[in-house]
Amino acid sequence: MDARRPRRSGYRDGVRRDDFTGPADLRAMQLMASRLWTPTSRFHPGQLAWSRYVQPVDPAVTAPDEAISLWRDGTAVVGFGWAEAPDWLEVQVDPAHPEVADEVALWFEEWSDAERQSVITMEGDVMEAALDRAGFEPRREEPWITHHVLDLAELPDVPAVDGYRFRHVEPGEARVRAACHAAAWSDDAPSPVDEAVYSALMAAWPYRHDLDWVAVDASGQMVASALVWLDPATGVGLLEPVGCIPEHRGRGLAGAVTLAALHRLRDLGARTAQVTPRGDDGYPGPQRLYRSLGFRPTARTVTWTRALD
Repeated sequence: MDARRPRRSGYRDGVRRDDFTGPADLRAMQLMASRLWTPTSRFHPGQLAWSRYVQPVDPAVTAPDEAISLWRDGTAVVGFGWAEAPDWLEVQVDPAHPEVADEVALWFEEWSDAERQSVITMEGDVMEAALDRAGFEPRREEPWITHHVLDLAELPDVPAVDGYRFRHVEPGEARVRAACHAAAWSDDAPSPVDEAVYSALMAAWPYRHDLDWVAVDASGQMVASALVWLDPATGVGLLEPVGCIPEHRGRGLAGAVTLAALHRLRDLGARTAQVTPRGDDGYPGPQRLYRSLGFRPTARTVTWTRALD
């Protein structure tokens, strides 16, 4: 065990902390995200699956520079902290248990050895008061995410794009689907997504092949993609991610394949779609695309930072 990592705690006021032990804990985190979901809440269950499996990972353990802890009241998860690195924490706390927010902040301080630590929350989240007490300061000017939602009753039609057709991915296509994603997401650095990674994604709840859509050219090559994660409990589908291979950009494929995936989402009975692009001016393209499809902003994130002496 990493020497920095706090040991599993016992009970405290009916709430206990447990270190992450594998897929069952991820599912418990997803169930909490589903139970708490609103258009302004931090996580959708699909976001947690994507974040966990978007790179090579042993499902049963965290990486050496990563830590995840869950706080439970009985069997229900009421908070979790996901230190993706010693200097970066993702967190969600049930507003009915605000005391857990202080415990998450303390846990992160005890585990991390970074001189500068950052935490991302939704604006107005229950976590903000705890971060303020722990010495964090809001950095509203740093890049942020803006959550957007779309009422699927107002979904535009799928436009035709000459030379391309749209279809969903089949179970045996992890290799070619991974290649499509990697080609679309390697502008700045090579994508970690390969066949093994995408196979793990396909096995993760709540992935569905019929909500994983691609645009294919005349030769049958996948050239653009849009993946939707449906939470059956809320009827909300998260769009994450969308991409297009560079040489096929500028033809409207990203928007068209997104609409194709969202039409399937609506056919399955979903009522709402969500997407979470950057909201600042540093990377405005995706936000413009989604708003052109009818998505509307609901809330933004704020990064809180502290420096430890």
